[in-house]
Amino acid sequence: MSRQDYPLLRSTKVFVADANSTDDTVAIANSYRDRLDIEVIPGGLPAVGRNAGARRATTEYILFMDADIVLKRRDLLRRAMQTMTRRRLNCLTTNIWCTGGSLLDQALYAGNNFIQYFASWTKPFATGMFMLFRKSKFDELGGFNEHALFAEDYLLSKQVSPLRFGIVHGGVLTSNRRFKKMGHFKMVRMFLRTAFNTWNESYFLRDHNYWEKDEPQQTTVH
Repeated sequence: MSRQDYPLLRSTKVFVADANSTDDTVAIANSYRDRLDIEVIPGGLPAVGRNAGARRATTEYILFMDADIVLKRRDLLRRAMQTMTRRRLNCLTTNIWCTGGSLLDQALYAGNNFIQYFASWTKPFATGMFMLFRKSKFDELGGFNEHALFAEDYLLSKQVSPLRFGIVHGGVLTSNRRFKKMGHFKMVRMFLRTAFNTWNESYFLRDHNYWEKDEPQQTTVH
């Protein structure tokens, strides 16, 4: 994040929602205070942490990211903001790539990018790894559903009109930790069940053990 060439980065507020982490998350976040305007706030499950940051936001746009995400290109944030404002979008995301994983890990993320691109024409969706929202629309939709125990990012982003949704190229890098923890078959099965249950909100309110002992911290940028 600190290496992005976005011209307003130094004056951009960054909230890190910490879910009682036992590692060095807070110390690492605070070590960037000489480069970023960072504030660590109480978190919880992803929906809770992201909403906590959004409530503190006072700007027109808010960006949600997982704390373990790496922005692939230095100009990603700048181009995302330019695309958002030029096209007057309500929500924007980017491609997701796996670094250091197996060929199967990388192929599955490539498949996700492919599906996400074509779904954007009819029923768009974005993940919390990189989700840029117009705050007025975010508030209108009620933010992330804090009762959701799975895919709260999908539940929110699927409500955005395809005409006001965009995907900017460049991508973010994530690890294969989820595949290692849950297995490829289970992850693919959960992805398909999410798609099949798109209108069944009760499915997302049930515990699928997705976040069990493995919650990444959330970052909200505004």
